[in-house]
Amino acid sequence: MRSLAGSLSRATALGMLALSALLMVAGPGASGATHAGTTSGGGSSWTVYHGDAAGSGVSNSASAVATSAPAWTSPALDGELYGEPLVSGGDVYVATEDDTVYALSSATGAVVWSTHVASPVPSAMLPCGDISPSVGITGTPVIDPSRNEIFVVADELVNGGPAHKLIGLSTTSGAIKLDEDVDPPGADPAALLQRTGLTLDAGQVVFGLGGNDGDCATYKGRVVAVDEAGGSPTYFTVDGAAGDSQGAIWMGGAAPAVDGNGDIWVAVGNGSVYSASQPYDDSDSALELSSSLQLLQYFAPTTWPQNNARDLDMSMAPALLSDGQVVLAGKSRIVYLLDGSHLGGIGGQEASLDAACSEDIDGGSAVVGTTVYLPCPSGTVAVTVTASPASLTVLWTSRVGGGPPIVAAGLVWTIGQDGTLYGLDPSTGTVRQQGSIGVPANHFPTPSIGDGFLLAPSSNRVVAFAATPTTSTPTTTTPTSSTTTSSTTSTTTTVPRSNAAGASGSSSGGGTSPGEIAGIVAAGVLVLGGAGWVLLRRRRRGAGP
Repeated sequence: MRSLAGSLSRATALGMLALSALLMVAGPGASGATHAGTTSGGGSSWTVYHGDAAGSGVSNSASAVATSAPAWTSPALDGELYGEPLVSGGDVYVATEDDTVYALSSATGAVVWSTHVASPVPSAMLPCGDISPSVGITGTPVIDPSRNEIFVVADELVNGGPAHKLIGLSTTSGAIKLDEDVDPPGADPAALLQRTGLTLDAGQVVFGLGGNDGDCATYKGRVVAVDEAGGSPTYFTVDGAAGDSQGAIWMGGAAPAVDGNGDIWVAVGNGSVYSASQPYDDSDSALELSSSLQLLQYFAPTTWPQNNARDLDMSMAPALLSDGQVVLAGKSRIVYLLDGSHLGGIGGQEASLDAACSEDIDGGSAVVGTTVYLPCPSGTVAVTVTASPASLTVLWTSRVGGGPPIVAAGLVWTIGQDGTLYGLDPSTGTVRQQGSIGVPANHFPTPSIGDGFLLAPSSNRVVAFAATPTTSTPTTTTPTSSTTTSSTTSTTTTVPRSNAAGASGSSSGGGTSPGEIAGIVAAGVLVLGGAGWVLLRRRRRGAGP
């Protein structure tokens, strides 16, 4: 075992990494407040896409992950997984393209309950798209632990045609508590895909709507907010003018980011306006909205008309840094640095970085201090940010992984199209650990961490690797029962926890020594001592560009 003195150098770096993550929870706003139903990635829960309201993708709950062999693998589920696994109350939650929501035991991977909420839409009924054979629940759900409720948006057959429903289910039993139509008035449901993760803000479930792959038919991109108790949805519409269309809000499956003021941040894809002589249509942009979905400010590059014509979406969720800066990217492969207090409208970037990735930059990122880890399918890219002068610099480019990354146990975790989970050195991008999970269904899968496991989705299974917790925190288990209930719209199956369908076991792997953990704590004190001004900083509220 390394001595404490010999561990301080590496541990200090890890400590800076872990403690900087704590600053990400509040986003770039002045307040350190969290928002109802979201939790920090620092605990044993992971209840929203990338772990917290801001989507930082960072957890300080584990000191090491054992990747030499899975601790458990779930049974084969009834459809493909496009969303991120969530963790709450001793269970892991996933939803499938067959419109089924599963609760799995976080200890074994066994099915605790499953609810088939509706019949998914056969792909052949849609005008285009790349999800098959059916489209059901595509976006990552969100959990509100205070309500013991998980929310999903299901694409389902209603009266022989597609419809989008916001479904709320009990996290303990799978019973349906909410069933709300969320298709915008006058919209063609067959032309819409609900792709973003869901999030919570001001007592509302918030998500985006876009089109199917190929942008066929006519649709308008929208941000949707629905009260958790139900009620009529509120919409913000992109390309809202007569004759305009498109402007998808899909973000590679990432959820809208919510900052410390409760404002909502989204990235928008290509719209239908191809000439700068026509009015700007809110497309190819980053938008900041209030919790009531009023537009506060926006950014778009000067090339927005050309980007619209070439299908060059902004397809990465805005990355919110603790100092108020924002990083944005997409299919143009250009990374933009923005001042979060004044986005500046068209051409308002502080800096830009060309060709950061050889492929589209799609999905959620991970943010640690002033470093942003980008989802690049050809390999994760780390970009560092400076404020004065404002600049972006590529720290490293990996040739492995590429799915939306998270940071945990001192490593950057990303899933590759080869079915491998990689743990990368955050400073160099060197592969430090890896484990096989099976080929995923798409290039958007992203891992999560909670209840002592790092969780990775493959095509139709969840694979768990044992994680050493940084602290010993008791986990809460849900009641055990063996009942089956059914109705005309859903079927819930609850399985006794003793019927373990997943393979159990554990393995050891590379980790952090006790001396390094002590160093982490020491470094954390230094970080917190100098970071108070970040949390007290008041961000200027912009009313427009």
